[in-house]
Amino acid sequence: MNSFQFLVAVTASCGGLLFGYEVGVMNVVLVMDAFRIFFNLCTWDGSKLNADGINIEDKSVKDKVPFYRFITSSFVLGALCGALLASYLGEKYGRQKTIMIGACIFAIGGILQGSSIRNYIMIAVGRLITGLSVGCNSVLCPTYISEVAPAKIRGTLASCYQLMITLGIVIAAIINAIVWYFTNIKPDDLNTPRTKIDAEISNFEWRFALCLQAIPGIALAILMSFLPKSPRWLCSKGRDEEAVQILAKLNATSVEDELVQSELKAIQEDVAATVAAGSSSVAELFSSVIRRRTFVVFFIQLFQQWTGVNVIMYYQSQIYNEMGFTKFLSTIVLPVVNNLVNFISTFPGMWGIEKFGRKTLLIVGAIMMMIFHILTWAFSTQTSKGEFWKYLSVISVFLYVFAFASTWGPTPWVYQSEIFPLRVRVKGSAVGTMSNFFNNWIIAFVGPALMKMWGTRSFLLFATCCLLAFLFASFFCVESKGLNLEEVDAMMSGKAAGKA
Repeated sequence: MNSFQFLVAVTASCGGLLFGYEVGVMNVVLVMDAFRIFFNLCTWDGSKLNADGINIEDKSVKDKVPFYRFITSSFVLGALCGALLASYLGEKYGRQKTIMIGACIFAIGGILQGSSIRNYIMIAVGRLITGLSVGCNSVLCPTYISEVAPAKIRGTLASCYQLMITLGIVIAAIINAIVWYFTNIKPDDLNTPRTKIDAEISNFEWRFALCLQAIPGIALAILMSFLPKSPRWLCSKGRDEEAVQILAKLNATSVEDELVQSELKAIQEDVAATVAAGSSSVAELFSSVIRRRTFVVFFIQLFQQWTGVNVIMYYQSQIYNEMGFTKFLSTIVLPVVNNLVNFISTFPGMWGIEKFGRKTLLIVGAIMMMIFHILTWAFSTQTSKGEFWKYLSVISVFLYVFAFASTWGPTPWVYQSEIFPLRVRVKGSAVGTMSNFFNNWIIAFVGPALMKMWGTRSFLLFATCCLLAFLFASFFCVESKGLNLEEVDAMMSGKAAGKA
């Protein structure tokens, strides 16, 4: 891999940074007092409110769970729609240009959220718009990377997208924790109520956190303008001369080089076969040749969500509070630590995806996640017996996040970007991404009610889903490690031997 290939992959992966920041930002914003009061989620009276924002004397003061569902799920609903649009836009305008457009849309959505009036609709529309961007780019960024990366390290480079998601979550957690600390209550001890009951609470904290999304959105749009178009997309549009120039640049050699010419020939043959078969349609995803891939991609993304990762990422402050930790630890310390674990753990996954292969990571990861979910539930039942059990519970959560981030975090995104033939690659990836966001939306919608009714027993449900994910990966996934995209297509079509 040369420096230009690395630069292209990392820059395109920054689409994941937007996704990660959007996921991470709401975890802290939802517990900011100014935000909660602004949207009438609770009342503020320093003489009656405890450290967790619950009115001690008036038991009728409750968080509005439907509101949490509404603003969290509106983002995921937008992402689902964005994934649908990605297929059309990615084929018509190209991967690179569509990613740029999506980044600009993300910036607009962030500004709308931060400028929201005292109405649920405006902030929900802002999150819907950012969701459109994230959904579209979640299809196109991994696809773009897989189309410009060399076969030997394609998995590692494509998993950079997941790495950037985790980095975005970390950045959101750190920025929001700092803002919350200095602007929310400002006591010496964050577990004591505000002393000046009548003092006005500034809305700067949550508006700043949400508007800040515009910066990475605009930055990604600018950076993508310097990157090349996908050579495979160019060939599909009959622009072979441009494609060979980009292949030469990506490989840091001349257009006459044997490697460049062999790659160009393989792409041209794939494009010729695509043209001979006519224009692709959604129905083709369910043809006898393709439907197995569609089935695998749909369910691999379904199981990624039902491992429970986004219940933890969206509502981790509430989960830690349920385990008995203070507001300071639940809101600032533990989310930052958890998000750092998520980020750092992605690196072993990037290494392991080429060392051990996609299928192995999926199988081992599912077993590990199931064990840690069961341990989290078991330890959480003992938290009333002392601090030791509370910390065991949260360590189990961190270990689960490690298991997810190093296996099921990056692998589905890599897998869906490489198993479809060129003619339906974006459409096939869109199916996987839509499955991801549809199930993400279900999780976001039912998550608050689930945690309220079941508490930490919810981890047993996710442990069961991890068991099903293990069975699915064992019997339905194939290995694509070390193969170029045309070889993967041949293997999935039954034209070449592959590893089951």
